[in-house]
Amino acid sequence: MPKKISGQARLPPQVKKLKSYKRYNGLGSCRCNYVTLLTVVTLSMMIDPPNDEHFMREALRQAQKAYDASEVPVGAVVVRSGEIIARASNQVGLLKDATAHAEMLALTEAEAAVGDWRLTDCDLYVTKEPCPMCAGALVHTRIRRLVFGCTDSSAGAAGSVMNLLRMPTLNHRCDVASGVLQDECAAILQSFFRKLRDQETELREDDR
Repeated sequence: MPKKISGQARLPPQVKKLKSYKRYNGLGSCRCNYVTLLTVVTLSMMIDPPNDEHFMREALRQAQKAYDASEVPVGAVVVRSGEIIARASNQVGLLKDATAHAEMLALTEAEAAVGDWRLTDCDLYVTKEPCPMCAGALVHTRIRRLVFGCTDSSAGAAGSVMNLLRMPTLNHRCDVASGVLQDECAAILQSFFRKLRDQETELREDDR
């Protein structure tokens, strides 16, 4: 039940944002309107399920975690039936493991969640185009669809340098979508490497 403060009911933010909401005098009327609007919000979420940008923003949150930990800021999530079942950020430095890319860690977590190494009904969202190692892992796990943000012109294995995910000689091919929130995904990487260059410059100047 909404809490009554100064004669008015406090409503959740998602209800307050609805332009159709009109505040009524009296708690009884407000309660009825509140329930009706919650139903509208729920139905709206059912009609408009999360899209690629929604899941890429979740991957960007993981990339931010990597950035804050001084790791190369790449994040990934695995989605199954419209729900995120795995999240991971790049942890190469933390784990002292060259294979601890966000995609690899997310795939391992997803396999545990599904209870199988085959992820045939899962999609992977990652902020940067996968490298050959990660693209190979996507093939091996039979990922249904890859969605990535920005391209990697030096080592991208999903179309930029090579495309391991669509090779006719391999035993699995998955759909690929690119450029989702591309600018935001590229910006966090550019910021990270700019910060590294600035730190290196400061160190060289201190050694003079």
